[in-house]
Amino acid sequence: MPTVSQITSDPGLETHLFWQRYKTTIIAVVAILVLTGIGFAAYQFYDARRASNATEMLAAAGTAEQYQQVIERYPGSEPAASAMLLLAAQLRTKKNYSEANVTLHKFIDQYPKHALITTAWMGVAANLESLGKSDEAFSTYQRLATEHPQSFNAPLALLAEVPFLKAKEKPEEARKVCETIITQYRDSIVAGEAMREMMALSKLVGPPPAAPSAPTAAPIPMARPPEETPVPAASASP
Repeated sequence: MPTVSQITSDPGLETHLFWQRYKTTIIAVVAILVLTGIGFAAYQFYDARRASNATEMLAAAGTAEQYQQVIERYPGSEPAASAMLLLAAQLRTKKNYSEANVTLHKFIDQYPKHALITTAWMGVAANLESLGKSDEAFSTYQRLATEHPQSFNAPLALLAEVPFLKAKEKPEEARKVCETIITQYRDSIVAGEAMREMMALSKLVGPPPAAPSAPTAAPIPMARPPEETPVPAASASP
């Protein structure tokens, strides 16, 4: 007669006993995994469908109301971000500068890492300038150039500072800004304009000071050879 140890050492029997004991737990875990997979796939499908619908809606939009519908119906999406920028541009065209800045600040708050974040800041500064808020506009341009030096908008912001500095009768500072554009952003589309501005400013303040040259040593005077003392001629003997 087989012993108990011989019975329980049968792999098939052990598997059967394990299944009978834990089948409820196993079925529950498998069901959770399946449902999780189905849910993730469904979310991906929903997200892709939502993005597609938002893109189609944005493509068909053309009025401020339609852009606002995209923003409200698909918050946080890329089409909603684009709709904000387009809405702000349309408000600026209608000279609604304050409303345009409200929209741009919402964009900046909701999409701080967006690829067009500096474009939004440029819009804010331009609207402030149009509202006659020169100091705020100037500081916004400065902030953009300082905080986003690698942005394609950085040289544009620097060039926008020049008229403010000229208006404040600070041509030397304006020229330094132009020099920064030419040296750090020589491949920018505004480098040529910065060069023209700098040449015009040079006529007002003169050429930049030349670097001081190293002092040259004074020539050492050569010593004169000692003069020979003439030897008196011997007198003739009588």
